[in-house]
Amino acid sequence: MTPPTLSYSGYRFPPEIISHAVWLYHRFCLSFRDVEDLLAERGVTVSYEAIRQWCQTFGLDYARRLRRRQGRLGDTWHLDELFVTIQGRRQYLWRAVDQDGDVIDILVQSRRDRRAAARFFRKLLKGRGREPRRLITDKLCSYAVAHRTVMPSVVHSTRRYENNRAEVSHQPTRRCLLQADRAARPRPLSQLSECADGSGFGALHASPLPPSPIVALTACGSRVVAGSRGIGGGFTGLARSAGAHRRPRPSASTGARLALRALPGCVA
Repeated sequence: MTPPTLSYSGYRFPPEIISHAVWLYHRFCLSFRDVEDLLAERGVTVSYEAIRQWCQTFGLDYARRLRRRQGRLGDTWHLDELFVTIQGRRQYLWRAVDQDGDVIDILVQSRRDRRAAARFFRKLLKGRGREPRRLITDKLCSYAVAHRTVMPSVVHSTRRYENNRAEVSHQPTRRCLLQADRAARPRPLSQLSECADGSGFGALHASPLPPSPIVALTACGSRVVAGSRGIGGGFTGLARSAGAHRRPRPSASTGARLALRALPGCVA
């Protein structure tokens, strides 16, 4: 079935500018206001609210099209899970990458027991349509139990350092969560006193603040994907990382953010 053609009718700016703005926001550690400034530097005057609407409108569709165009991924899967906090609750971000570091899929779950591992395995098999040649994980017992249940014929390795590929793929997510944690800490009284007399106002507001952990996760984890080609304007890939200024609450576009991180070509 041929996917529907994207419609840019009714938009003031051409598809090249819209796709470039969406690419900037998802690919780099930028906020909507940062993208607004970058476009203004090139003579394009657009508000950050318009950029936010572009990302919500076109982000998920871009991700779907990139997924359809992705090449064949590797036959060695590296799996790992990362502890994160979303809205005050402990969650686990499960991630699978191939031997080249391309993200195969991700899944956020509240547990990391055998049922959670088996669920992630089935999601991988359903998405890829085939079993891998090798499966590499850490020594978490849940992986071994799920491996015997879901894909017993696949070679399973838990040797030390062999799963570094999956560990490295978590770095963008850790970086986003760290920035969000720093932003949540109270500022020293010395900085507040400087703001009171205006002497430190510029210094205090010169460095942008990252978003809350929930935005950092859903938006990041990958802010991580770069495809080999772009859509709508010839730009490469989509991915998000932590934003600099305060952003709107996560909405339906969260699905697009998670989908973007599941594409191949992710920055590891």
